[in-house]
This record gives sequence, C-alpha cells and structure tokens, in this order.
Amino acid sequence: MHLEQLECIIEVAKTGSLTNAAQNLHITLSAVSQSISNLEAELGLTLFTRSRQGTVPTAEGEVIIKKAFEIISKVQELKDQASDFSDTQSGQLRLATIPGPLSLYLDTLIQFKTAYPQIKMEISEKGTQEIIDDIRKNKVDLGLIILFEHLIQKNIRLTYGRLLKGRMVVCVSRKSPLALLRSITPQELLAQSFVFFNDDYIKWYMEQFQQKYGRANILFTTNNQDAIFRALQEENIVTIGLDFSFAKLPQVVKGDLVIIELDIPHPESVYLGWVRAEETRFSKAETIFIQKLSYELQKNK
Repeated sequence: MHLEQLECIIEVAKTGSLTNAAQNLHITLSAVSQSISNLEAELGLTLFTRSRQGTVPTAEGEVIIKKAFEIISKVQELKDQASDFSDTQSGQLRLATIPGPLSLYLDTLIQFKTAYPQIKMEISEKGTQEIIDDIRKNKVDLGLIILFEHLIQKNIRLTYGRLLKGRMVVCVSRKSPLALLRSITPQELLAQSFVFFNDDYIKWYMEQFQQKYGRANILFTTNNQDAIFRALQEENIVTIGLDFSFAKLPQVVKGDLVIIELDIPHPESVYLGWVRAEETRFSKAETIFIQKLSYELQKNK
C-alpha cells in the first residue's frame, strides 16, 4: 500500500471519474486504473462500481476512502510541521535554568543550537525565584525549574509545563559507609552533615524535612558543584537532590558518587518543568525547543 494509491481513490471519489482524477493528479488514466486495481487486490475489496454514469464508491469503499482521507490529512500535518521547523529563519530564545539539572539536557541544548543556528540563543544559570522575576520583567523568555505545588501557588499569572517527574535522593561518595545502602531513613540521614545546591525547592524541602524529622546539620549551600563534590569526600557528609539532577554527572556515571533512595512515605510529586509569562504567545523558537527537550528527556529517562 502506497500513499499514491490513497490519493488516487480519494480523487476518484471526489470527481466521480477516473479520467478527471488522472487529470487532477497529473498522471495517466492507466496509472489511476492500475493503482486502484492493485489496492483492491491487496485489500480483497471492491472499492468502486464503474458504469456509464461514473465511478461510485461501494459501501465498503466509502469506509476505506474515509480512512484514506484521514491518513493523507495526517501526512500533510506532518509535512506542515516539518516545514515550520525547517523554515525557522530567525528568532530569539532567552533561556534561564537552575544549575542542578543542566547536565541532563546539555546535549539537547547543543543539538538545538546546531540544528537551528539562525536562532539567537542566550542561556543563563540562576535560582528559581530569580528566573521567575526575570520572566515577569521580560528579561527571560523561558525558564527551566523544579515545579512543586508551593511554588505554583505562590507565583500566579505564569504558565507552567511538566517535562520529567523526579524524586528526592541522597548522594554520597563511594568511600562513604553509606554507599553500601540501597535506601536510607530520615533518622539515619540526620546523623550526617549536609551540603546541597542553593536551590529554592531543595531549601524548601529541607525546611519541611526538619519540621517533620528534626534539625539537620547543614554545613553550607552553594551552586558550585566542585565545592559540593569536594565536601562529599568526607565520610559523614551527604548531599540531597532530585534524581535527574545527578543522572548524567560524570562523577555518578564513573561511580565516584553513589545515589541512595530516600525512604520517606508518600513523597510529594515534583517535576522538572518550564515556566513562562502567561500573557505572551509562544514564539516558534520556544515551541520547537520545548518539543525537542520533552522528546529527548522522555526518550532517555
């Protein structure tokens, strides 16, 4: 079965004539006739009744022709979408991201810029609230942040979208005695000292954690990865974060750092997501980037 055969039966049904269909499709009459005959043989159905009055679809043919029209319409949608992508001649995307998960989509950022060099792209690393403030001031088009209920309720008149679901985990050096554990309880965790990313969600999470389980010994917070990794070399120091923030870190991939599940009942749902101003239209550059990022994240999760 070929698309050309579907186009033939649709045109014959529209015109009621093999001759007129051939003229409209710019092919020979014999090509139209042969195309329909081959399709009928393949399907084991008679699609048209031919007479002096014209060519009329059979009952079965009407059903098949309707399906053929749906298929051709979807193919045209696909072509139109591809055309939109390839015709992107210019544009701008001002993107801000929290530092933690950047390694997760760094390859996607590079691929996007390579595929669409005509789009001027600015990328900055900032904290969640700073990203939101910049979006409100029209300094940033699109932000990549951690989405959780408290944040969304606090910041209205913004539009949010989910990209990837995550869960809180603990990260330690492979030299730590904890590295042998598959999971760790809050009580066991409180016996350790903490360093973690200076991220709004993690800070909020730790406030809730301490209210529920007790005070934690927090040494420092920072957005300097090297400082965190150096601190983790001490046996009793841990960091926490969302699983996807650690996923592609070279230290985790090589096994120098180990991820441990956090044994907490009924954890809150949390997502890596995008945020933008509610009152503005999606630019073509934003639409393409979000579609590509969402596809890559789901493919590699």
